[in-house]
Amino acid sequence: MQQSTLTKKTLLCVAMLLAISSAQAIGKIDIHSPSSLLPPTQNWHGNSLQLVSTDEQWLTPSEQHKFKTTPSYDETIKFIERLAHKSPLIKLSYFGQSALGRKLPLVHVSSRFSDKNRLKLLAQAGIHAGEIDGKDAGLMLLRDIALGKKANLIKEVDLLFVPIFNADGHENKSKYNRVNQRGPSNMGWRTTSQNINLNRDYAKAQSIEMRGMLSLINHYKPSLYLDLHVTDGVDYQYDITYGTNGAHSYSPNIAKWFSSVYRPQMDQSLSVMGHEPGDLIFAKDNTDISKGINGWSATPRYSDGYGAARHLPTVLVENHSLKPYQQRVLGTYVLIETSLKLLASKGDALAQSISLDKASRPDKLPLAWGYNKAHNVDFKGIEYIRFNDEISGAQQVKWTGINKRYDMPWFDQDVAKKITNIPKAYWIMPQQVEAIAILKRHAIEMSTLSEEKTVDLEQLSIINESFSKRPYEGKMRASGTFKSVIKQITLPKGAVKVVTDQDLGKLAFALLEPAASDSLFQWGFFNTVFQRTEYIEGYVIVPLAQQMLKQSPALKKAFHDKLANDVEFANNPQARLQWFYRQSPFYDKEHGVYPVLRQW
Repeated sequence: MQQSTLTKKTLLCVAMLLAISSAQAIGKIDIHSPSSLLPPTQNWHGNSLQLVSTDEQWLTPSEQHKFKTTPSYDETIKFIERLAHKSPLIKLSYFGQSALGRKLPLVHVSSRFSDKNRLKLLAQAGIHAGEIDGKDAGLMLLRDIALGKKANLIKEVDLLFVPIFNADGHENKSKYNRVNQRGPSNMGWRTTSQNINLNRDYAKAQSIEMRGMLSLINHYKPSLYLDLHVTDGVDYQYDITYGTNGAHSYSPNIAKWFSSVYRPQMDQSLSVMGHEPGDLIFAKDNTDISKGINGWSATPRYSDGYGAARHLPTVLVENHSLKPYQQRVLGTYVLIETSLKLLASKGDALAQSISLDKASRPDKLPLAWGYNKAHNVDFKGIEYIRFNDEISGAQQVKWTGINKRYDMPWFDQDVAKKITNIPKAYWIMPQQVEAIAILKRHAIEMSTLSEEKTVDLEQLSIINESFSKRPYEGKMRASGTFKSVIKQITLPKGAVKVVTDQDLGKLAFALLEPAASDSLFQWGFFNTVFQRTEYIEGYVIVPLAQQMLKQSPALKKAFHDKLANDVEFANNPQARLQWFYRQSPFYDKEHGVYPVLRQW
């Protein structure tokens, strides 16, 4: 027995030593050049190479290092401070802070700071801090404006430039952060220090960083918003891809300006400078691109979906991650510069489109979008080979780097789903302080009752509720089906009324209509309504149920009908007793009741 025990201990020690040795061996793995894992890329010699400065004194930090690296937070701020000291056209301020206390920089560039009515372009970099092309492109453009070379760009319009939105993620940098991306070598992390993805946070405004951004948007009211990213996914020839609101969105007039004015001129500018512009691209299957490309209609959790809901013209830029960093940065420079030019020359037409969308008052709106039948497009792709992979045991894809054109199916996501009537107003119970605070952050107009008021309202109860299996963006998302009743309800003092007849009425609808995918309900802000805090014992409910059956023939019929038609219910004694508890006056009348009421 003792020998057997010693043998077991010896074997256990050997196993532990082997595990430690194996872990140490794995820990020593060092991929010296992560880019060596990427598919081959072609040499590029676009005209935008002329944008790289030859003035040694004013090279941006990225230019100094031949676009191999990107500057740190402190290096970025120091360079901007030099520019602000050099030129009165540039002012550096801060619009918020990160969860770790880093100040979020805002560069305001203007030839007339005193004119608050000038059209403004907001260009935002680093919402995903590893995707930092926009920062280095913006620093180059700021330099050229400060030195006078491009000062004419802000003769008629202002530039608001956020070089680093996700400041904590920016400083969490490593050569191992984004293995699918070709440079820079010191990429930041995608999410914040709280592990929140800021480009999923527009609607719920959970992070301190997003609250700062919403305050910036509400204060400056930009006319055009650029959200600068780098994409993952399949390989193709396009290096600068971007998406704008579709004509089917909540901002159809803005969408028309994008399609008729912005995109034709932007594509031409990028092409002249040696870039290959393309639509925002999402393959149906990353391992077999021949299956086609999906369009996308973003919901308000994303920048472009949020922009459509609040009538803020938004461009979601996704540079192609497999293209060299210098090529991507220079393409982004061209995109920002051209956007400034278009805002100066075509901004009046855009302002009119914004006004039309803000003034529109539809009776109903879709809450979701489905895919249309495919139409074929000429797609500038890259040749690929599918092979049987021994490691995964499945077919994988290998990109060859050779250009190839495809007659590609394209699926637009523009079929309206869940079309829903828009009420005149929503009423929020005053105890829902978190939801009310979020609406205020979005600058949605509200009024507060100064005394009790009785109103005919629609009340929703949630049935068949379900929750996400794990947190998503720090929230336990909820869903369910709803039954409604119209009745007189006495609203307490402090109840908040949100009318839909306002500029941000569609955004209010998207946040308060519970079936909407980015509603506050689905983000879990009302999950406490599912909690029960009072219960009933069996020795009470049994005599209570007997009394209820005697007093109400209708209840008795409903009970027997349910027994006959619901086998699971009939075979569950606890469910049968709970059914009576729900019908009794002792049950919590607020349980499962949506604490936002509709007024028609």
